[in-house]
Amino acid sequence: MSNLVLFDDLTIRPALLPFTFTRPVAGIRIGIQTLAEKWANLLGQVPSYLTESYLAVKFPQKADADNWYVNGAVCPTDALQASISALSIGSCLHTPDGLLLAVRTDKPLSTSPTLNDPYDFKVFPEPLTIIRNLWDIFVHNGDQIRADFARLTAGRQSAPITDPFTRCYAPENIFVEEGVTIRASVLNAEGGPIYIGRNATISEGSVVIGPFSLGESSTVNWGGKMRSNTTIGPFCKVGGEVGNSVFFGYSNKGHDGFLGNSVVGEWCNLGANTNNSNLKNDYSNVKLYSYATGQLEDTGRIFCGLMMGDFTKAGISTMFNTGTVVGVSVNVFGSSFQPKYIRSFSWGGASDGFMTYRLEKAIQVATEAFKRRDLDFDEQEESILREIFNIERMGPPTITPLSILNSL
Repeated sequence: MSNLVLFDDLTIRPALLPFTFTRPVAGIRIGIQTLAEKWANLLGQVPSYLTESYLAVKFPQKADADNWYVNGAVCPTDALQASISALSIGSCLHTPDGLLLAVRTDKPLSTSPTLNDPYDFKVFPEPLTIIRNLWDIFVHNGDQIRADFARLTAGRQSAPITDPFTRCYAPENIFVEEGVTIRASVLNAEGGPIYIGRNATISEGSVVIGPFSLGESSTVNWGGKMRSNTTIGPFCKVGGEVGNSVFFGYSNKGHDGFLGNSVVGEWCNLGANTNNSNLKNDYSNVKLYSYATGQLEDTGRIFCGLMMGDFTKAGISTMFNTGTVVGVSVNVFGSSFQPKYIRSFSWGGASDGFMTYRLEKAIQVATEAFKRRDLDFDEQEESILREIFNIERMGPPTITPLSILNSL
């Protein structure tokens, strides 16, 4: 079997910032698993990565004499896996519209492959789910929960739900891993499957509507309202109302407040009564800040909420506008709606303005966050955060508040 390397497509990666500041494209979670975990599960091997050089310290490439280089933005299917497995050395697979899907080569690559490279080209004609934009993560999340659920539970038996005060609708669509605790809750899987990961907890009075996924050791707090098409990654705590949203992992929204059509990275915390808008009053399409173009872009969607990068914290009663993008390691707080774009390593809020979040303080806070989960914020993690600071804070701003107002 060929060696699996997941590469960052250079035409897609910038559009997936701020999430790709801290991970390869394949590290994005959609459905139950990350894209990398899906490929590992389907191909039966642990992948390595061809990504930005500063990320390679944590996500190195491990190539050998026979390699599959697979586009990390593509959600795998059985048909695609079969076509990739059938590639000969020196050949590649691409979509009808010219997106490179996979290359098989006997040489390690130092940069991501493109269609300009001298390969034997083959077209893959079937439709695929490809994460090209930030909003694609929540738009396709429900379908990916269904696909992951079918693959991960095939031929397996769910652990039983023994609590007599928990009501399950369509229990055949509910799968519970070992060590799960569920108390006095309602689980409705009539509209889609519900997957509860190992050692997770659903607390008293919670309502969960499928498709829904709760990751390993994560908790839905008392009275939580988990609406459909929602993924809570591993080691999270969530409460209040969450709908059609994705938490990557290690992030908390422990209290009441609404989060909808949103994506939250790792190591984030949303204070009590934090809310976001996901629909404009005039029902027009939501515009979202793009790192690729440096301006607000039309999403083509009327529902779009908050995109929050890793290590970001929001104070109590923070209000986020429809279609807000917040970068890495931001501390945002205060009254009134926050700007639609908040640059990485910003500290403050709309009422009193923002200043630069001191790098050493940000590293100290990240270190403490890791320590609370019995993890080590090591030199690799620190070097990545320092590089993002240099990229984001040392360069010129790419958008101004005035340009945001003029684009609404």
